[in-house]
Amino acid sequence: VLALLGVSQIVLHPSVLEALNPYYGLKFTLSNGWIAFIVLGAVLLAFTGAEALYADMGHFGRGPIRIAWLALAFPALMLNYFGQGALLLDNPAAIKNPFFLMAPSWALYPMVALSTMATIIASQAVISGAFSISRQAVQLGLFPRLEIRHTSESEIGQIYVPQINWGLMVCVLALILMFQSSSKLASAYGVAVTGSLAIDTLVVFVVVQVYWRWKLWQALLVCGFFLAVDVVFFSSAMLKIADGGWFPLLIGASVFLLLSTWYKGRNILRNQMREDSIPIEKFVARVTDGKPFRVPGTAIFLTGDLVNVPFTLLHNLKHNKVLHNRVVFMSVATEDRPFVGDGDRLKLEELGKGFYRLEVHYGFKESPNVPRALVSCASLGLKFDLMETSFFLGHEKLVPGLHSKMYHWRDRIFIWMSRNAVSATEFFRIPSNRVVEVGTQVEM
Repeated sequence: VLALLGVSQIVLHPSVLEALNPYYGLKFTLSNGWIAFIVLGAVLLAFTGAEALYADMGHFGRGPIRIAWLALAFPALMLNYFGQGALLLDNPAAIKNPFFLMAPSWALYPMVALSTMATIIASQAVISGAFSISRQAVQLGLFPRLEIRHTSESEIGQIYVPQINWGLMVCVLALILMFQSSSKLASAYGVAVTGSLAIDTLVVFVVVQVYWRWKLWQALLVCGFFLAVDVVFFSSAMLKIADGGWFPLLIGASVFLLLSTWYKGRNILRNQMREDSIPIEKFVARVTDGKPFRVPGTAIFLTGDLVNVPFTLLHNLKHNKVLHNRVVFMSVATEDRPFVGDGDRLKLEELGKGFYRLEVHYGFKESPNVPRALVSCASLGLKFDLMETSFFLGHEKLVPGLHSKMYHWRDRIFIWMSRNAVSATEFFRIPSNRVVEVGTQVEM
């Protein structure tokens, strides 16, 4: 439809196709200076949809996106924008709404309905992208555990995250109430997209340097060109900070604060708990026949530290005076790659006297499934019967401390995030009737 509307006007004024020549854009820029710089901030909506394509990368892959963009979306958009230009050459008064005025009067309501459907589809794409990014942040330890519902039996990328969905809804309603029109929202959108493009370019520079091992001058040449373009557009968009550009900056700063607070808080908490811990090898060496008393079954202690004995075991031993015949120290680790092959999934080490150290690895786009991982351990010679297995999980009650390594207000944010995190039982898909939670109070 976009292409047909554009072509219907281009045939009346084919000279508009001369705009394909970059000479005219360069001439306009050199001739108008500051006005041309301001114009850059006004044309952002013409290409912002391209940035949303990255949100779908994890769902469809680069191949389908590349084909859909180059063969359909981009040509249709170009023809439509050129058609709007042709319409304005013939009727300058159409500037009030050139898109809808390109269509015949009888097509107005069908076009509004089609635009509404396109808006719903586009918003769904961004929502799905937000779900993917949120799950990856959780997997990488940058955000508390969230409830993640899988909506497909065959596609790993099809997920639903209720907290993110409701949070987006609240933000959208707030945007509508604050800005009330799409023209006012354009300033906020422009700052968000150009800032995102600049960040993308910086990340690409890191990727080509660290992972692709380009020479420094090559990385600077390629990324520097794109960064220069991004910075020019971002600078132009920043002129509209007061008109709404402040909103995405506020949202970005808030999200960064939450991510950095959670990451730093978890590191502080992990280091504090290591100070009073005992190395696993040293603990196993102290275990002798009959001391402590061993009971039938298997105990799995989930921990993020496979060097020291988890406090859950020490508390259980302190209060119940027993150990299971088979004790497994288990860690679920997320790699900085999207998927982990079956050959790299499990790492098992026998420590003697019925003790084992088990590492389970997942990619940041995969969802942990502890029971399924335990079934896979049979190939390594360690079989589990879930009906004879108990999972021991730690539950820390955090309280602000007098000598915290973070500001007290950040301590309270971290404690609030920790309290609202989804339980490890649900996140790792552990049968709830096989779980024993051991609590302890930790001062930040």
